[in-house]
Amino acid sequence: MVAGFVYKFVLQKQLNNSSQRLFGKNNILSIILMEVEDDSVRKIDFLMAGVGGQGTILASNILAGVGMELGYDVKTAEVHGMAQRGGTVESHVRWGEKVFSPLVEQGKTDYLIGFEMLEAARWPMYLNKESVVLSNSYRIPPPSVNLGKATYPTQDEIEGILKRKGSKVLWLDATNLAGSLGNPAMAGVVLLGALSNLVGGTGEIWLEVIKRLVPEKFVEMNQKAYLEGKAVHFS
Repeated sequence: MVAGFVYKFVLQKQLNNSSQRLFGKNNILSIILMEVEDDSVRKIDFLMAGVGGQGTILASNILAGVGMELGYDVKTAEVHGMAQRGGTVESHVRWGEKVFSPLVEQGKTDYLIGFEMLEAARWPMYLNKESVVLSNSYRIPPPSVNLGKATYPTQDEIEGILKRKGSKVLWLDATNLAGSLGNPAMAGVVLLGALSNLVGGTGEIWLEVIKRLVPEKFVEMNQKAYLEGKAVHFS
């Protein structure tokens, strides 16, 4: 582990469980790989932001799996510090005809998926006027707020931060929807259901990937969570 973070990669359409250690996002290898990518080639870049325990990594694996089923070259990078203790978790997922780097470039995110409101607000530098932000309208106050040293911003304030680049912001009460199905931790799968309406792929593909990646006893619940999210349509 370097500086409290672990980077995990999925390369060449394979979910690779091994960890790779980098010294930061400006690692020279990533810079070289980004430079040779052709922006004219179709690709979709996703950035997921949440905290440990929200299912961010499972959701990123499902999203990667769906991309593979749709015929894309897929790469992912997961960045987390004290994830088991509620620390920040950041996942990059990239679909494309040919993807070289697992890291999304700043200013080139197509979809920012926020599992928690404040976590979503940390990433405006990755957005552009064509970006779509899909965020859970759920709050997990950080220690500074709990100690009275800071104030948690309002939803309107967070939306203002995310819209500075002209991005579209969509809110979904994913945690409560997941809770109504028996487990609030399935909020990420609810978000994926809503996301599927924006990025495509049949429901059968998404449900099959969920079945493949989720432990058997939790498959039915997670498939219901996906369908709950898919039933949400934004104006």
